[in-house]
Amino acid sequence: MAWRTADVLIVGAGIHGCSLAFHLMRQGGRRVLTIDKQYLGAAATGKSSSLVRMHYTDDPEARLAVRSYQYFRNWAEVVGGDCGFTQTGFLRLVKPVDYPHLRKNVDRLQCLGVNTRVVTRDEIAEIQPGLNTADVEIAAYEPESGYAEATLCAVEFMNAARAAGAELLSETRATAVRVAGGRVVGVATHRGEIAAPTVVVVASVWTRELLQPLGVELPLYPVRHQVAFLLRPPALARGHVMAIDGTLDMYFRPHGPALTLVGAREGEVIDDPDHYDEGVSEEFLLTVAEKLSHRFPPFAEAGFQRGIAGFYDMTPDSKPLLGAVPGYEGLYVEAGFSGTGFKIAPAVGEAMAELITNGRAQTVDLTLFRLTRFAEGQPIYGPYEYHDYISKHAQPAAG
Repeated sequence: MAWRTADVLIVGAGIHGCSLAFHLMRQGGRRVLTIDKQYLGAAATGKSSSLVRMHYTDDPEARLAVRSYQYFRNWAEVVGGDCGFTQTGFLRLVKPVDYPHLRKNVDRLQCLGVNTRVVTRDEIAEIQPGLNTADVEIAAYEPESGYAEATLCAVEFMNAARAAGAELLSETRATAVRVAGGRVVGVATHRGEIAAPTVVVVASVWTRELLQPLGVELPLYPVRHQVAFLLRPPALARGHVMAIDGTLDMYFRPHGPALTLVGAREGEVIDDPDHYDEGVSEEFLLTVAEKLSHRFPPFAEAGFQRGIAGFYDMTPDSKPLLGAVPGYEGLYVEAGFSGTGFKIAPAVGEAMAELITNGRAQTVDLTLFRLTRFAEGQPIYGPYEYHDYISKHAQPAAG
């Protein structure tokens, strides 16, 4: 006897699970239940740096980011409530070897509808006074980009879904996916069985262990990522531009009225995502202080406020796994966002809801993100990739 029943069961209440619940309810006609082993936004969402930008080196993710940007800019009208979107402008800096690729990527992104352009050293100085550009000749600039608040976005997605009739069960840990006759029939939890003809596992790296008993091997692995929050110096009290700085392998953005968030490349694989060091090391703090002070000299006098470590759910090509699980009708996966999943969450939820409801994602085609792409020798790489920290997290696909 099932403890609970649903038409669609979503395992995982992070930003992606909440976005999917919202979009499924917009489709109508389904009883949607979302469960989480902790609580809404407890894992990666609660530690997200929450950048909202559209500069990707591959078209599929760029299309998802372009579509998602419309949500962030029009959140109150589309979802309801507030997502905390703050427009700062966004700079993408790359190593000199990648300048030709940067120009080509900007051209490509403009064709996809992104408001972006290549800016020179002098133009960068006008965009952000005080930024050290001695080692920078050009950058890509998105004047309308910025950041939002990931947990707030997840909450508002779920609030809207629940207002339409969806349910959320916290502290409900999925222990097994139930299948029979080549299709999914529900999920076992530590509180009892939940029967559902459609199950979507949106459980970050834990997705792998849930599907392994079914003979489904997903190339997911957790990579620890540290972030520091620094007190902004008086010269930058009003805030500053957001940037991914590939020349120094770091990124930074304002955080509220007084802080700056900064992250840098470091990526040890975590053995146990349920138990790992969530603090930041002294070595990391010294590294980001040196990097940020080089790019932004006023930060030489900034003070450390706090730090936190989370993890990315990585795939071999640093792109997500989205779609149906072959061999099991009604079973789907959303995982492997590799540290860049927040900014595409609205469009991923919309496209996955279309796939589940109509058998085809229309907003953005998700075919390239299929679970079988590595076995097929079809990882996703853009034509003009960069030689910096974003790609260094990725590992070669097996085979």
